[in-house]
Amino acid sequence: MNKRLVLFIPLILFLVMGALLYKGLFMDPKILDSALEGKPVPAFQLEQLEDSGVIITNESLKGKVSLLNVWATWCPSCKYEHPYLMRFARQKILPIYGINYRDERALAIRELNRQGDPYTKNIFDHDGRLGLDLGVYGAPESFLVDHNGIIRFRYAGPIDQRVWNETLLPMIKQLQAVAKQEGAS
Repeated sequence: MNKRLVLFIPLILFLVMGALLYKGLFMDPKILDSALEGKPVPAFQLEQLEDSGVIITNESLKGKVSLLNVWATWCPSCKYEHPYLMRFARQKILPIYGINYRDERALAIRELNRQGDPYTKNIFDHDGRLGLDLGVYGAPESFLVDHNGIIRFRYAGPIDQRVWNETLLPMIKQLQAVAKQEGAS
């Protein structure tokens, strides 16, 4: 009797794997659960990309609703996203902080000088430690941070006009309304 049961184990494993793969077909790969949503931005002290003498900390993000954008010169999707970030930065809706992720400082500075710099401040995360603490899978990824320095939303992939209008902007306006009620700028 046990020999017959053993014969069905491969079939059972196949059905379980098939069910999991089928479920995966309907998941949005841009929406990643983040263990940090609802928690403060991890503590960090890193150099500013453009000036290694300036230290930026997680405390720098408090006071206003902001967007943390993880980017790198080696990232093709970041190049696609960049013109949109430039447009959003010109609108001055919120500060955008760049996290230059696992990159070379000189290449990153040259890229920003050539393409424009949408970032209020740019954090140089050369060894990727901050990215690791944020749970970054790859660039680009963005984190919407409230005025208290709490991560409220994570978006994996390039931000374009549709993502901005349909996903981020409504959340930004809601978070800014809360900040205004609480007396933040």
